[in-house]
Amino acid sequence: MTFEEVLENARGNMGPVCKACPVCNGKACGNRMPGPGAKGSGTVAVKNYEEWQKVNLVMDTICENIPVDTAFELFGESFRLPVFAAPVGALKLHYGDKYDDLQYNDILVSGCAKSGIAAFTGDGVNPKVMEGAVKAISAANGKGIPTVKPWDVNTLKEKLDMIKGTGSLAVAMDIDAAGLPFLKGLTPPAGSKTVDELKEIVKSAGKPFIIKGIMSVKGALKAKEAGAAGIVVSNHGGRVLDGCAPTASVLEEIKEAVGGSMKIFIDGGIRSGLDVFRALALGADAVLIGRPYVVALYGGNYDGIEAYTKKLQDELADAMAMCGAHSLKEITRDMVSWEK
Repeated sequence: MTFEEVLENARGNMGPVCKACPVCNGKACGNRMPGPGAKGSGTVAVKNYEEWQKVNLVMDTICENIPVDTAFELFGESFRLPVFAAPVGALKLHYGDKYDDLQYNDILVSGCAKSGIAAFTGDGVNPKVMEGAVKAISAANGKGIPTVKPWDVNTLKEKLDMIKGTGSLAVAMDIDAAGLPFLKGLTPPAGSKTVDELKEIVKSAGKPFIIKGIMSVKGALKAKEAGAAGIVVSNHGGRVLDGCAPTASVLEEIKEAVGGSMKIFIDGGIRSGLDVFRALALGADAVLIGRPYVVALYGGNYDGIEAYTKKLQDELADAMAMCGAHSLKEITRDMVSWEK
């Protein structure tokens, strides 16, 4: 199954807002929420995508002619490439009736594991969402990262206790989800967390903890102080704060501040293997991709996940070869340049 076939199939399976565009750049869905759009003006998702296109690759083929290796290791586990499916929730609300959150997470986790990567699973107000995610990750021998919302203390304890038995390689919190319009005023409550509160959460998780929703050096340093093993540079796809900077524009300063002390992931507008290369060259260890994996799953189920993952790997490998990097460790900052 080709990715073009996946897109064509997806257009018949998605809800009324997502158009399964050839390039998921945020323009067609705009500010449609419910739907996969961005908050307010709807421009942050567009800026996320466009910022990556301002990063030029620096070609250099005067090098050894040897195979390229895209393999990536995280917390003792090996993966096909440094790409993870991002957590997505409220599928029926935003993408149509074909899948609910439990069905989506079940297919996504097993599909990603079969394709040699891993999925961050979403969370929701319905406790069965996390129960389903935990079950799917356990069935995939721990190849998945459950992501909790910044709930109240009691709800977090219940969810973290559930996660402990999965064997998952890590646990994450999308702390910026406190700004999601459809979570505000609901039960259980979700909200911001202090560094001290995060320290207790990280300690109780009992495994590497990743904090998603970091957009500044100040935020990264707070996450480090809290004991996080990793951060995700993310503005939640533009869905929580209008007027926010694109993620690519803040990556380098965050890398300079905390690089080497924790894993740095990034999401937001990353759509191709070239974008993955750009992110790695600017300082990320790996990337998360959200909306396109939704489209891949809706358009081809397991085959759709594999088709998109293969597309990303082929594009990344080609970029590496043409820039003189034969492994991820050989990707360096001088292999990209910002467009003037």
